[in-house]
Amino acid sequence: MTTDEVYFERGVSRRHGYLTEYYVDDPEYIVKVPDGLSDIAVLAEPLSVSEKGIIQAFEIQRRLKVWQPRKAAVLGAGTIGLMAILILRLRGIDVTVFGRTRAPYLNSELVEALGARYVSTQDEPLREGGRFDLIYEATGFAPIVFEAMEALGKNGVLVLASVTGGNQTVEVPAAKINLEFVLGNKVMVGTVNGNREYFEAAIRDLAMAQAQYPGWARRLMTHPVQGLDNYRQLIDTLTSGQDVIKAFCEIAPLDTPVGAKPANAPMAVGSR
Repeated sequence: MTTDEVYFERGVSRRHGYLTEYYVDDPEYIVKVPDGLSDIAVLAEPLSVSEKGIIQAFEIQRRLKVWQPRKAAVLGAGTIGLMAILILRLRGIDVTVFGRTRAPYLNSELVEALGARYVSTQDEPLREGGRFDLIYEATGFAPIVFEAMEALGKNGVLVLASVTGGNQTVEVPAAKINLEFVLGNKVMVGTVNGNREYFEAAIRDLAMAQAQYPGWARRLMTHPVQGLDNYRQLIDTLTSGQDVIKAFCEIAPLDTPVGAKPANAPMAVGSR
């Protein structure tokens, strides 16, 4: 949450990532993973992004003292959207998910496995879905943000997680949206990435998911790639793969003894 225009972040801005011969970091930045989560812990990175957005939403709405969201919408059923749905369902919130693709397909099945409702926007536009206490936007389609602003209920919070580009434009009822935001105590906030707090929250929620929705998280890990030598396959999968929810590289077997010298370093790296 730096205010600096120039900043340093591994694998993102001005610093290389972690795929080096040695893996060294300060203990304060390392979050311990319970053994029971070792095969799905790679999901902690996308989950931490959604954790931050939702935790921030609740933190912001503490200003209202009595805010208790019961009805939420998640826009987009991709990786980040699925993570947001999981967090909200673990909090006992009724969730409607709006996606472009018509059901059934894997993502809609994963949504329904959490007890959420999946809706294709080809059949039911967002503005017809009622008013929501919390909306988490993760579509990558900027114009839908303004529909979300109209679908937000009184005292509601809209979380924007999409990083969009291009020059898309759209006409909006500006006066109506502004009036409802002012008189309705509404909030819109952007979110990106997450620090240690949100990784810790991700691990906790993965553990809860294992207990409450057994096997659900494992179904997200759709595209494994074996070994770093196959890095090109991993990149191709990310850029042009079909039905990719989570592509990841298995650098070494999870049962490799600590201190052993396998062909590849003993760690798992998530790439989407």
